[in-house]
Amino acid sequence: MSTPETVTSPSPASDAALAAELRVGVMRLRRRLAVERHPANDLSLPAMAVLGLLAREDQQTIGELARSERVQPPSMTRTVNCLEDLGLVERRADPRDGRCVVVSLSEHGRGVVLADRDRRDAWLARRLAELPPDQRDLVRQVVPLLHQLSISD
Repeated sequence: MSTPETVTSPSPASDAALAAELRVGVMRLRRRLAVERHPANDLSLPAMAVLGLLAREDQQTIGELARSERVQPPSMTRTVNCLEDLGLVERRADPRDGRCVVVSLSEHGRGVVLADRDRRDAWLARRLAELPPDQRDLVRQVVPLLHQLSISD
C-alpha cells in the first residue's frame, strides 16, 4: 500500500535565499557582459539600452522610449540628443501624429549595436561551450524563466 505524497511549498526563507543568490549571479553576469562591450564603444549603459530597444522595436517616440526605460521624458530627450549628435539615431515626424517625433537607429547606430552584441554574444557562447551538455540544456530551460521574471508587474 502506497502512502500519499506530501506536497510541501517552498519556505519563505528558502525563496529569499534563492532570490539573493539569483540576484548576485545575474548582477555578476551583467557586469561581466558590460566588460565585454566592444572596445570602441564608450557609450553609457542607458544609451546602449536605448539603441538596443530601437534595434528591436524599430522606431519609438521619446515618450515610448522613456516608459520602456523607466525614466522621465526630459532625461530621455537628453539621451536621444546625445545619440543624435553622435549620428547614432535619427528623428523625424511621426506619420501617425505630425506633432510627435519618432526616433530610429541610423545605419551607424545599427552598426554600433550589432558590433557590441556580436562581441558579447561571442564571449557568452565561448563560456557556454565550456559547460557540459546537460548544463547547457539546463540553461536553455532557465532562459524563458528569466524572461518571465524580468517582466514588470
